[in-house]
Amino acid sequence: LGYRHFDTAKIYGSEPALGDAITDAILDGVTGRGDVFLTSKLWSSDHHDPVSAIRQTLKKLRMEYVDLYLVHWPVKLKTWVDYPVPREEDFERLELEATWSGMERCLDLGLCRSIGVSNFSSKKVHRLLDYASVTPAVNQVEMHPMWRQTKLREFCRDHKIHVSAYSPLGGPGNLWGSTAVALRWGLSKGASVIVKSFNRDRIKENIGALNLTLDEQDLINIEKMEQWKIMRGEFLVNDTTSPYKNIQGLWDDEI
Repeated sequence: LGYRHFDTAKIYGSEPALGDAITDAILDGVTGRGDVFLTSKLWSSDHHDPVSAIRQTLKKLRMEYVDLYLVHWPVKLKTWVDYPVPREEDFERLELEATWSGMERCLDLGLCRSIGVSNFSSKKVHRLLDYASVTPAVNQVEMHPMWRQTKLREFCRDHKIHVSAYSPLGGPGNLWGSTAVALRWGLSKGASVIVKSFNRDRIKENIGALNLTLDEQDLINIEKMEQWKIMRGEFLVNDTTSPYKNIQGLWDDEI
């Protein structure tokens, strides 16, 4: 259908299947590696060694490099945590400067073409910029017409950091007639949009957003919608071991 950006992560468990699909497409002459943009992510239990983590990712993907490698969450977990919802005893102290140094090493080794972050507030990105030798290319965050990320988008724009939107449809029960409207809105804000679907017809409908135009009144109506964040991150919050005692701390009050 024409999709060329594929977003995966260690914790999704989809790296091997995605790697097989892309490899088959390349061998069949459907596409070339240079025509595909491949993103994966450093899971929270791998902060101690991003280089080893990305090497494992590349082995699963059967690729020599990924185009973009992201720090999945601003959270560090113990090395054996290979499940998405950590227990209270699984947290460790995050030293993001050391993590980012490892990410820059992945870049230096040619294991990825760019590095970035995911689920980072403006404040957390600002702190990272204080010591980063390489500015994150991307901040991948939840963004849709009902969670518009105005402050974060402006901050990232000022620092030349691209915003990539996950959950760009707003999740189940969204309030617009066509999902393509939500995607077109995200694109109109300069973001890339990452859509997940298992339905071929819906996948086809989603890519139709590229041919859609929103008029000024559409944009005004969207700005009037009440906002509500779906991925709130409560599973990363506790009173004892997590660095975040509440979701305001996780998102630095951008919630």
